[in-house]
Amino acid sequence: MPELPEVETTLRGVSPHLIGKRVREVIVRDKRLRWPVPDTIHELTGCRIESSMRRAKYMLFGTAKGTLMLHLGMSGNLRVLPPDTPWKKHDHLAITLDSGKQLRLHDPRRFGAALWLEGDPMQHALLKNLGPEPLGKAFTAAHLHAACKGKTAAIKQVLMDAHVVVGVGNIYASEALFMAGINPRKAAGKVTRPQLEKLVKAIRKVLAASIKMGGTTLRDFVNESGEPGYFKRTLSVYDRAGEPCRVCAAKVKRIVQGQRSTFFCPKCQR
Repeated sequence: MPELPEVETTLRGVSPHLIGKRVREVIVRDKRLRWPVPDTIHELTGCRIESSMRRAKYMLFGTAKGTLMLHLGMSGNLRVLPPDTPWKKHDHLAITLDSGKQLRLHDPRRFGAALWLEGDPMQHALLKNLGPEPLGKAFTAAHLHAACKGKTAAIKQVLMDAHVVVGVGNIYASEALFMAGINPRKAAGKVTRPQLEKLVKAIRKVLAASIKMGGTTLRDFVNESGEPGYFKRTLSVYDRAGEPCRVCAAKVKRIVQGQRSTFFCPKCQR
């Protein structure tokens, strides 16, 4: 599943091809995504795309008339292609630009989204109750301490609650907890303030490093595959069950939390 760094990398890859361009046509080949693509999305036709930003895993493309909101779901990607490029089976949406290029949303599992928002996008039901961005100033140890206080839920589960902080998905939660030396099974309310200070720094560091890696290996999304280079990142514990820890050589363990795989070092993470 694309996580925050992948979404940020995608946004940075496609934005130069969209900003300042006018939309000639919106093509909806299949409305059946996570939420049905609304007919109002055709309001985008004729609009000039003036801005782009990310909120959590949502990409927002602003115009004077409204905002296009895209989500990649579990398997989606965006490609910028010539309009006459043959359609793939799961190319569900296309936006043709006056530059002669076309943005396509490809989503085999249909958990993505393409919505048209009017008014302040931050007041939309999907966005207004989200927690702070992990790389923003509002995400602090004090904020995390308040969110964890008294909680018996495992610290990893709290990190993956979008009301606490957005975008810290399964991979990066495991990686940040390893970097901070915190056992993912530890009750959130028992994680000390000094540990939370380390955890906030670790979350920022692992996300920033992954975004930077994606940015340096990106193929610019003007290609048939639409696959950037973030898949080549080096991970410390995630998906390394049974392999030696890169720090102490103990075997990395795998457990299941909230129906998701968690990876950690039993020696480094207490």
